[in-house]
Amino acid sequence: MPLVAVTYVYPDRPAELDAARPAHRAFLTDLHDAGTLVASGPWLPSPGQRPGALLLLAVEGPEAAEALLEADPFARAGLVEDRTVRAWSPVIGDLAAHA
Repeated sequence: MPLVAVTYVYPDRPAELDAARPAHRAFLTDLHDAGTLVASGPWLPSPGQRPGALLLLAVEGPEAAEALLEADPFARAGLVEDRTVRAWSPVIGDLAAHA
């Protein structure tokens, strides 16, 4: 199945993010257990960069990823300020089998 790379940018609302994080991670764990989420995690802090995350999804395409992620508790709470979704084709490494 193709991979889709999704980036999230979070607003500067750490208390709200912290409150919603357990539900967000439970949602992502369910996707992983179902074989849909390949990997995810937050960006490490970097000067001048907004907090956010990267998600790799094994879905049919960007539209499927968009629809799936509408149910993310972070998205439902308005805690995803920006989201980019792109099909990705790994050619080298462990994930190349998804291409």
